[in-house]
Amino acid sequence: MSDFHVLIRGARVVDGTGNPWFYGDVALQDDRIAAITPPGQIPADSVAEVVDATGMVVCPGFIDILSHSILPLMIDGRCLSKITQGVTTEIMGEAWTPAPYGGKVDLKSLENNPFALQVPQWVERIPTWSHFRDWLEAMVEAGVSPNIGSFLGGGTLRRYAMGMEMGEPSAEELETMRRVAAAAMEEGAFGVSYALIYPPDAYAGTDELVEVCKVVGQYNGLYITHIRSEADGLLEGLEEALEIGQRADLPVQIYHLKAAGRRNWPKMPQVIERIEQARAAGQDVTADMYSYPAAGTGLTSTLPPWASAGGKLFDNLRDPEMRAKIRAEALHPSGGWEAMVDLCGPEGVMPIGFHKPENRQYVGKRLSEIAAMRGQEWVDAVMDLLLSEEQRISTIYFMMSEDNLRLQLRQPWIMIGTDAGGLDPAWAAPIGPYHPRAYGCYTRVLGKFVREEKVIGLEDAVRKMSWAVASRLGLRDRGRLHVGCYADVVIFDPATVADRATFEEPHQLSVGVRDVWVNGVRVLRDGTHTGATPGRIVEGPGRRA
Repeated sequence: MSDFHVLIRGARVVDGTGNPWFYGDVALQDDRIAAITPPGQIPADSVAEVVDATGMVVCPGFIDILSHSILPLMIDGRCLSKITQGVTTEIMGEAWTPAPYGGKVDLKSLENNPFALQVPQWVERIPTWSHFRDWLEAMVEAGVSPNIGSFLGGGTLRRYAMGMEMGEPSAEELETMRRVAAAAMEEGAFGVSYALIYPPDAYAGTDELVEVCKVVGQYNGLYITHIRSEADGLLEGLEEALEIGQRADLPVQIYHLKAAGRRNWPKMPQVIERIEQARAAGQDVTADMYSYPAAGTGLTSTLPPWASAGGKLFDNLRDPEMRAKIRAEALHPSGGWEAMVDLCGPEGVMPIGFHKPENRQYVGKRLSEIAAMRGQEWVDAVMDLLLSEEQRISTIYFMMSEDNLRLQLRQPWIMIGTDAGGLDPAWAAPIGPYHPRAYGCYTRVLGKFVREEKVIGLEDAVRKMSWAVASRLGLRDRGRLHVGCYADVVIFDPATVADRATFEEPHQLSVGVRDVWVNGVRVLRDGTHTGATPGRIVEGPGRRA
């Protein structure tokens, strides 16, 4: 009988902790890393399969702390665009989760959810789960290639208690939020996640967030947030996040750190200095980022959040009086919301998510071009197209600085996350364009920022993608190559690993990641998905059997 089922030989071992690489052999048995030894110490006749990784790097699988694979995994559990980047664990839940379903949550609201891959027929197929845990278990039972876990969506939590209403919660509504948050933590959530520029999260005040986070903190959970502004109010948005962490006494993670809009690019050094100050003073705050200079969200984000109050955006756009108010605010923002066109101009806005045949002529064109084609001012084109489509219209916003990306990458408390779902070009390309980060976020770091530009070292890049994330989430048995840890393992070629997806041609898989194991099962062999779905649930800190 073999001592090990896989022996990986000849590679440079990058263990995920940031330690320097070394030559060694890595043996897997069942679902665990069974041995890491100097080269040649394990005889070949004691293993079932010997994998020659000469010239390659072997490292822990990457953990995506900002995944939007909820809907894609329900359709295709292989998670192809992530597995081919080396991602072995998907952590979901920015603002929205499909569970718990109940209270005032309306399934119809998913049609304009800013975090779902917008495919109407998919939304119609979403089951409902009254318990947070039931959703995760259903995913694993159906079969998924990566491990999965999630935060509780703060927007879902607010919808549960208040629907899409603005204003402060009543004492009863706030108690409902506390109760639902506690249940989700006990069912395995890693914490609570809010995206404070989108309705209904944008309607939540600081005090409300603190009260919810106090419950999460009781379970050693994390407050993870798309802060209230990443642009003109960037510093203020950061201060609010720090205040929430201090008052609720729990750690803080900043989603996709960025300074949006050219006039705000100089603020990034100030943001870094402020985070450093907070950490020096003893506050547990970290952040993540993706490796692209453009953001992706809905065309609805060009309009003020109050236009969506009560779930009545399209009704409001049809009403002449309300439309005039929305138009005035979009053209001349009064502050207090992220006015996307004001930040990057209509020439920096690229709508891509059109569904209707008559609108597909606009895919990939800038908003300035679309408005000229239609003979309209940009805001009128936006409102009419939203009414035509009656969905949020996925959009790319070119608003960040490459220099800031490099500066952020060098920070020791930065991690990497895609802010995207796992796609397959075979079915995703016909749907339409998508942000290239779904296909190349991790490989872009390894190819562009490590190999070509040498912004950071290989070991630090791997750490930011693996152990830094695992330790942040309390996953002590994943995210590193260590005997006894789960065998989530990646082999890649450091000389060729690269992203291929672009904004113009996004549906292209990365290259250079050769082999991937999840829980000891090969899901990628010589760059080809095996079809295996060994993914398991990863548990949050409050999980109670």
